[in-house]
Amino acid sequence: MLKRFAILGAFALAALPAAAATYDAHYRAEVKPEAGTIHIELRLSGEKLPSRVELHIDPKRHRNFTSTDKLGIAERTVTWRPTGKFSRLNYDFVVNHERSSGRYDSLLAKDWALFRADKMVPRISATAVRGLESRATLEFVLPSEWTAVSAYAEDKANQKAGTVRIDDPTRRFDRPEGWMLIGKLGKRSELIGGVQTIVAAPAGDAARRQDMLSFLNWNLPHLLNVFPNFPPRVLVASAGDPMWRGGLSGPSSLFIHADRPLISENRTSTLLHELVHVAMGIRADEESDWIVEGFAEYYSIETLRRSGGIGKQRYEEALRRLQQWGKRSPNLFDSQSSGATTARAVIALKLVDDEIRLATSGKASLDDVARELAHRGGIIDLQTLQSIAQKVAGQPLKSLERKVLTNP
Repeated sequence: MLKRFAILGAFALAALPAAAATYDAHYRAEVKPEAGTIHIELRLSGEKLPSRVELHIDPKRHRNFTSTDKLGIAERTVTWRPTGKFSRLNYDFVVNHERSSGRYDSLLAKDWALFRADKMVPRISATAVRGLESRATLEFVLPSEWTAVSAYAEDKANQKAGTVRIDDPTRRFDRPEGWMLIGKLGKRSELIGGVQTIVAAPAGDAARRQDMLSFLNWNLPHLLNVFPNFPPRVLVASAGDPMWRGGLSGPSSLFIHADRPLISENRTSTLLHELVHVAMGIRADEESDWIVEGFAEYYSIETLRRSGGIGKQRYEEALRRLQQWGKRSPNLFDSQSSGATTARAVIALKLVDDEIRLATSGKASLDDVARELAHRGGIIDLQTLQSIAQKVAGQPLKSLERKVLTNP
């Protein structure tokens, strides 16, 4: 017996008229545990359809493309040219993906699956007449007793059970994003500071769902003080081995391995670290990953201090340990921030905070910089960080000069 769960989505560009023409885009995702795949069927229907739809694929994970219309298949792109009032595209998504040897960041097991929806449906660009909008739905076809959980809220206006709304005004062709967990599940949910917080894991897994929810009750409100535009709903998806033994963030969602402690011995928190990534939504250029990772680690410790999760003595000890660890990093500026580089970045940002507070007589802090970075989103680099910090402090900051940051 199969179950069907529908996820409803629609996008509307703010600059477009309210009565714009629309077409339906229906994703049907049939889970096939025995094959290790999810079969995707994408149907477009309406009076007008996009004339060209390009999917930017991973050839190892997106396979067996077919269509009712002309299809051009290259190594990393599939070009679909819908015609008439209806067109259909089919392909298979290979769920399993190893992040390191024997450790997965995407997995389809016997009774559950955990994966990124934006990996299942790759990045899409569409060519359509001006003003044409999509109304998108995602329907999961699941084995008996399986359910689905995501970062998307139920559409209360729709009576169909399992229907949730996806609203992304930045896209011309809507698609699901973020972490999704399907299968025989256990979950806990609570409204924390106005954020609907869901913690879910496979049934019978060792994940401490209630512990994580209680931890977030203590700490998330302090994070929201810094990031008031935090997503209104967030999913924390957890599972044990053979999933990757760390944490990974996505839009309005994150994954954390079931064995990760809520607070590590060095007084940092993987869960809070990934939540900061969710809150800020920034990406690095080729040399600025230290900024992205540094802010996440800085606020994981700072949030614990503010909530009382660690006292002043433990906080200061954590900074001393990070300072010592950071000495192992020869340079902040790299494409990927190592543990030592992230530790060094935390100390660099602490000095920025100290300098801002001194320059403004305590009227501003690094919080104001972080809040503005989260508001802007997108790609971050040193020049952008310097500009925002200067505006907050009212003067250029010596602690953010490149020569200071590059000193050993």
